[in-house]
Parts: sequence; structure tokens; C-alpha cells
Amino acid sequence: MPTLVNRYPVGVQSFKDIRRRGLVYIDKTSYIWNLAHQGGKSFFLIRPRRFGKSLLISTMQAYFEGRREFFGGLDIDQLEADWEASPVIRLDMSTVKTRDVEELRLLIDRVLRPLESIYGSDARDFTPGSRLATLIERASTDSGRQVVVLVDEYDAPLLNVMDDPHQLERFREVMREFYIPLKACGDHLRFVFLTGITKFGQLSIFSELNNLRNISMDSEFAGICGITQGELTSILADDVQKLACAMGTSADSVMAELKAHYDGYRFCGDSPDIYNPFRLLNAFARGQIGSFWYESGTPTFLVNLIRQRGWQFPDLDQQEVLSSQFDAPAENASSLIALLYQAGYLTIKSYDPESRVYTLGIPNREVSQGLAESLVASASDDARDTHSAFLIKLARDFRMGDVESALERLRAYLAGIPYHLGSRDERGFETTFYLILDLLGIQIDTEFKTATGRVDAIVRSRGNVYVMEFKYGRTAAEALAQIDEKGYALPFSADEGRVVKVGVNFSPEEQTVDDWIIREG
Repeated sequence: MPTLVNRYPVGVQSFKDIRRRGLVYIDKTSYIWNLAHQGGKSFFLIRPRRFGKSLLISTMQAYFEGRREFFGGLDIDQLEADWEASPVIRLDMSTVKTRDVEELRLLIDRVLRPLESIYGSDARDFTPGSRLATLIERASTDSGRQVVVLVDEYDAPLLNVMDDPHQLERFREVMREFYIPLKACGDHLRFVFLTGITKFGQLSIFSELNNLRNISMDSEFAGICGITQGELTSILADDVQKLACAMGTSADSVMAELKAHYDGYRFCGDSPDIYNPFRLLNAFARGQIGSFWYESGTPTFLVNLIRQRGWQFPDLDQQEVLSSQFDAPAENASSLIALLYQAGYLTIKSYDPESRVYTLGIPNREVSQGLAESLVASASDDARDTHSAFLIKLARDFRMGDVESALERLRAYLAGIPYHLGSRDERGFETTFYLILDLLGIQIDTEFKTATGRVDAIVRSRGNVYVMEFKYGRTAAEALAQIDEKGYALPFSADEGRVVKVGVNFSPEEQTVDDWIIREG
């Protein structure tokens, strides 16, 4: 039996390897069986990165190859009666990453060559699409069976040039031609399955491929990737307990922390909450709860798009939209919402079937903090080490209850943010403050409702409650007077710990905090 450290398939995307080594496998095989017996033959799935799509493709490959020996004890072992083997053409497009169209063709060549060594090639084929068509036809003819085509991360080549419209169009033409055989060779095909992060509308696979079914928002397949709460509690309960021991806390506390950090994804109106498997299994493997998904950072083009649209961080939460605005081609007019949803930065929070309106929001704490760090860092000219040092010291100030030092430090930091990168009005400064505290893990509520109005910010740290009001181009005295006149601090007077009122003024001339008053009680 593998040890605790070695039983998690972190970074392992081969189903056969996982089964051979006895690693943790969350059984998704009933979904595969249902897809294979749907009646249709072509399917498409969007899920965020690091969500188990490659493992799903690998599991499908083993199933369609008839490798029953790897499925003992899994749902499909009882469901499938025939185990008929088919030739499988698997295209891993995740390796096709370039910004040059000629190199794009060379990288596609590298994907096709190993398959051509198995099924043969035709010297008359000069394009990627014609070579794929020959592969499908030869595999079918030689075996006497229809072929299964599995495409992993079909959109990876296009994502590399999302920020360059000219190159994106050139890449589209190459990929459109490459995928045409998925329609043209229909008589030779048993099953086609494509995964990706985004939906590109101007590719032949969407405009021409007959009966391509997008299952991304089908409730029947909501849990096909990721780990549901039920799967966590039934399959990984012992792992939760061991993680609790490693962290010196209770299993209930660890479960709550795991949920806050990694749960919260929903892919249709009635979807269960789903954990990102990469992040969850990393927490178990490392014996700690951290930001494993965001170690690679937020894509720069997404951060730039958010800033270009003039969106503030709170705008990303509680977005009320129709499905056409987020389950949509990424290059269309509403592409920011679509991109953020499809890439996993937004998810479905609720759905009103009467109005058909979805409410989107940030899934969990890890995504919130990672996105906040990227937005704050992108607005600062400081080197990354200087930026990190500022955050560490600011967090220490708040946790020590030293608001004076925190605001002094914030004043110097904000003064270093270039004007053209920040939204310099009252709400823009409030948002920057929110971002900084959120990524530090300090609890902050913005626009907090009371019986007499809305408080700009309520900050909680180590039992202390800070009631904060912001002004722009006025005075800190006016901000503090509003707290007193509206009685904003009264709801917190019975709480344990200190209640501290903080009035802050932002100067439009100095472009930073220039005045504040701090008063207890």
C-alpha cells in the first residue's frame, strides 16, 4: 500500500499509470460509459485548467482500447458488457504552444508523426488536415472498425495568441483546416471527444461538425471532472483526518478550510459544488493548504483585459448574466466574462429558472487571492520582491493592531502606482485597498449594510473590528464624522475585542492617502 505522500497522483495524467501504482482515483467511469452509449458520437467539454481533463481523456483511451484489466472495481466494469476495442487516435494539443504560425505547423507535425508511425502516411498529404484524414481512414480500414478520436486541449494553440488579433486569425485558419476531418471522415468515426478551456466560435468543429454536443453545462455531466463534496467525504475522509493531524487541528476545521480555498465551482444551474482536483490533491500531498493553482500566476492578457474594461475587483462578484454571455465564443463582444468563466476565475453561484439569469462570482478564496495579487502587482512599478515585502509588512501591521503604521505604509505604496494603471477615483482607491487586504487573507466586507446606511469597509483581524469610511478630495474628519453620525460602529460594540473607527481621505492631487484619523470606541 503506497504511503500517504505517494498515494496522490499530483501531476500524473495517465490513467493506466495511476491504476498500476495504486494511486488515488476518483471514479468517473460511469460518465464515460453514459457518453459512449448516448446515441451521438461527437462531444465537447470546457473545464478550467488543472481540472482533470487530460486524465479523463486518458481514461477514455483505455476504455475504448478495451483494456478491461485497468477497470477492476470501478463502475464501468459492471456497466460494460462488450469491451469492444477500437483504434484510438489521441491528439494532445497542450504541447502546441507558439506564437509563430510556421512553428505551429511544425508542432502539429510532431503530434502527428508518432501516430503515422503506427498507421502509416501518404506522401501526397501536405497539410495537417489531410494527414489527420489519412490517419483516420487507414486506422479504420486496417482494423475493420470505426475510429475513436480524442483531442486534449484543442484550443491550446489559439490561447497563445489571444492578445494578437492578426495572429489569432492566422492560427484559426490552420486549426480550422486541421479539424475538418472530424466532420469529413464521419463514416470512419465511432466516437469523438474534445476538451478545452475556451470556446472559439469560428472553427469548423463548431460551425460544421454534425451533431457536436457541448456537454459543458449539462447537469448530467456536471461532475465529470473535479471532485464533488460527496466524493471528498466518502473517498478521501481518511485523508482529511491525516491532513488535520499534520496541521494540528480538527477534521471539521480542515474540511471547512478546504471548502473555502478550493471548492465552489458549479457548471450548470443545478450543479453540485465541485473542488478543483489539482489543488485539493496537492493539499493532501503537501500536508498543508496553500495556493497551488496560482503558483503559475494569472495570465497577463486577462489582467490587462480587466483593467482595460475599467472593472474593479468587486465587479467580478455577483455578475448577473444570461448563458449567452459566458457560455459563448471567447472572441465575441462579451469575451471578458466568457474568458473569466471558462478559465475558472468566475463560476455559477446561482440560477433563476424563471428569468433564466445566472449569477456569476469568484469560486473560492484561492482564486480571489490569486487574482487580487495579480491585479495589485500589475498596478505597481515595484520589483516583485519589493511588492512582496510591502504585503508582508502590511499584514503584520494589521495583525498587530497598528493601523497607523499600516496606513503610513499604504500611503507610500499607493504613491508608487502609475496613474495610468489605476482607477483614481474614490471607488478605485477603495478597490485597491480591498484587493490588498483580500490577498493577505484579512477578512474585509465592502459596502457593509447597517440600519442607517452602508459602511465603506469593515475589516476584522485577530478579534479587532475596524469600521472604515473613505473620502476622496475631502478630509478624514468628514469621514470620521459620518461614522459617528450614522452610528456605523454600533452593531459591533457588543463584539469581543476592540472596535476602531478609521476615517481616511484620498488626495486626487497626491494620488494616495493623505489624511486619516483613528479612534477607538
